[in-house]
Amino acid sequence: MLFNFFKKPKLLQIYSPINGQIIPLEEVPDPVFSERLMGEGVAIIPTEGNVYAPVEGTIILIASTKHAIGIQTEDGTEVLIHVGIETVSLDGKGFKMAVNMGDRVSVGQLLMEVDWTYIGTYAKSSITPIVITNSQDNAKQYTTTKEKIGIKGKTVIMAASFQ
Repeated sequence: MLFNFFKKPKLLQIYSPINGQIIPLEEVPDPVFSERLMGEGVAIIPTEGNVYAPVEGTIILIASTKHAIGIQTEDGTEVLIHVGIETVSLDGKGFKMAVNMGDRVSVGQLLMEVDWTYIGTYAKSSITPIVITNSQDNAKQYTTTKEKIGIKGKTVIMAASFQ
């Protein structure tokens, strides 16, 4: 047991899945996210490009309306990328999936193509929350970045530390 005291904590880094401005969850115009009902996280106001894997893991969720995708890491962390606000009503329009349920993905791998012009026209917002849906279920400590700009696959937007 004493040896566990000296173990260095492990660190899971979560990278930006899209290029854009990083904002705190409190600024997301949807209480499900801003009040952290879905879990800890951050959000990004996209400036361009598609959505890429922020972690290495397995695809565990693809919403039937293609607006959200979930990845589970090897340590059990569940990362949800919810593209836009009130995008479920688009019924899949504006999204083209590049992965399937059960696929293993690596950081920076294309997950979905997004038509941001369509999203901007027909959804409430393009703000994209990235949340840890099981953050209340474990003993991990979460920290979010102080960076203001996210570059897909390069900027660490959040980290989870654990034993």
